[in-house]
Amino acid sequence: QYDLSEGFTPLREAMASYLGKRGIRVSAEQVLIQSGSQGALDSLCKVLVSKGDKIAVEAPTYLGAIQAFKPYEPQFIRMEMDEDGLIPESLEETLKNHKIKFVYTVPTFQNPTGRSISLERRKKIAVIIKKYDAVLVEDDPYSDLRFEGTALPPIKTMAPENVVYITTLSKVLAPGLRIGIVAAPELIRNWLVIVKQGVDLHTSTFSQAIAAEYVSGGFLEQQLPKIIELYRPKHGAMLKALDRYFPDGFTFSKPEGGMFIWAEGPAGLDLVEAYWTAVAQNVAYVPGKYFFTDESEGASTMRLNFTMAEVPVIEAAIEKLGGVLQKLI
Repeated sequence: QYDLSEGFTPLREAMASYLGKRGIRVSAEQVLIQSGSQGALDSLCKVLVSKGDKIAVEAPTYLGAIQAFKPYEPQFIRMEMDEDGLIPESLEETLKNHKIKFVYTVPTFQNPTGRSISLERRKKIAVIIKKYDAVLVEDDPYSDLRFEGTALPPIKTMAPENVVYITTLSKVLAPGLRIGIVAAPELIRNWLVIVKQGVDLHTSTFSQAIAAEYVSGGFLEQQLPKIIELYRPKHGAMLKALDRYFPDGFTFSKPEGGMFIWAEGPAGLDLVEAYWTAVAQNVAYVPGKYFFTDESEGASTMRLNFTMAEVPVIEAAIEKLGGVLQKLI
């Protein structure tokens, strides 16, 4: 039997409660289930974007978002960020000078940098978004993976009528279930449902039923501390190894959670070329240039993931990678 395009009702009820714990007050009827966050990003473009329209993105930004947006042939408008995330003044300048269909941000433990937008900046961003009556897409898959520091409220809580909030169970349950969760303003939500009916009718009911039981049965709350305790020592080991083994001239982010660390080398260093040398020694990373909409940027940057390997492997791999980089500088 086909289910509702909006999603399996018990899962929507469970996710409304889940979002409420993040300060997002929505009813089950206001929650949409998508086929992963990627499905949500694609559907948003179907609803909002025509060829040549402008999308504002951080530099760097999530590679999967770039891949989701590109088929719709938008113009990408670059927004600046630093160690405290998206710079509000850059956002305002962008909205002032361009007709933007939507602003896209990953505000907490950003992929690829691991950076988080500070509380003060979140408040400023909410004010700016409301001032220009803009749409902000808040992609939030990592905020549950916090190892230290204080949890930050979603921007959705500060500008509920302007923010399309997306989260997922892929990082805390299983990516293969393809469960994305969307809380959007009513008009956008209604169009997302219509688009979904024309794409896949609904997300797998079997996957949704598993997720509903996992969340409503309290298993997610039991599992999250175990995931955090698994990742925390790996995060610390990578940061220590980077400090010890990477050559002078490199800087790297120091996130309080998430899955990624961002490293930046001296200008002129080609970390796409270095990648193949590292792979020959069984060490891999993602070259940073692929996280920029302008691929002339980011040649001397890389994204590192600390979640898969065990601590001794991380330490040995960073030592090897540091040796490769030392020879190239």
